[in-house]
Amino acid sequence: MSTSLPPFDFDLLRTFVAVADNAGFTRAAERVGRTQSTVSLHIKRLEDNLGRRVFVRDGRDLKLTADGELLLPYARQLLRLADEARSRILEPEVEGTVRLGTPEDFATVYLPDVLARFAAAHPRVALDVNCNFSFELIEGFSKGEYDLVLIKREPQGPADGVAVWRDVVVWVASPKLALRDSEPVPLALAPVSDLYRKRALDALQAAGRDYRIVYTSPSSEGLHAAVQAGLAVTVMSKDMVPHGFTRFGSERGLPQLTDTEIALYRAPGTLSRAAKLLAEHIVHSMETAAGMSKSSASDAKQK
Repeated sequence: MSTSLPPFDFDLLRTFVAVADNAGFTRAAERVGRTQSTVSLHIKRLEDNLGRRVFVRDGRDLKLTADGELLLPYARQLLRLADEARSRILEPEVEGTVRLGTPEDFATVYLPDVLARFAAAHPRVALDVNCNFSFELIEGFSKGEYDLVLIKREPQGPADGVAVWRDVVVWVASPKLALRDSEPVPLALAPVSDLYRKRALDALQAAGRDYRIVYTSPSSEGLHAAVQAGLAVTVMSKDMVPHGFTRFGSERGLPQLTDTEIALYRAPGTLSRAAKLLAEHIVHSMETAAGMSKSSASDAKQK
């Protein structure tokens, strides 16, 4: 009698990872492009194949079981290797140029490894990457200047673009900046159309905290320089705060900021095969990175 275990179904694993990353079936269904009932069926089939539960309900929350926690990193690795193998075997001759627009800070922190892996799998594809603020990228995208753009936006549903990263936003300043409750908050911000600028001003106005904009720059480096000099407070993604900067919060009289998200947009019409492959690669890579970030945060809380 055979005792071999049933092989893993990659569709089931991909759904499992999406549910784990999004802590529920609804958003996972949006991410994998399936109905909620199909997602539920996938998880049931996975659990039936394993003979183990991978999720359990805790009140209104959906949590991984011990077996689910054990499976998750293996599932990520299996999916990553399967995607890379498929790309190398089935798409070895894909070529062309893909025009990608991305926020500068996101490109600096997250995209180097993502793009390097894609370039290794598709050496004949040339990547034309332009870094800019989201409002500039949207304008260029509307003019047909990009095949793909990553932009910062308000969290929303899947109707327009694909959310690839939840962006936790924080106040940042130099340790040498003296910020007193009785004085207006000095701000270094991007130009008027920037989402982070809107996030900062809306939060301060809602909290009734006075502020003054002392420095405006269309460059991330310009804003960093103003903060480093101790001139002002600015707003950044939590995972992109440079070394030597300090996060400010309620202890300095600053209100909490709500999250934004990074979304991937594809140009309307027929995309090249190279552009489609890069879009899929970015989505899958950022799903993995988001999951690893959540795992690290969970481990840190437990220590």
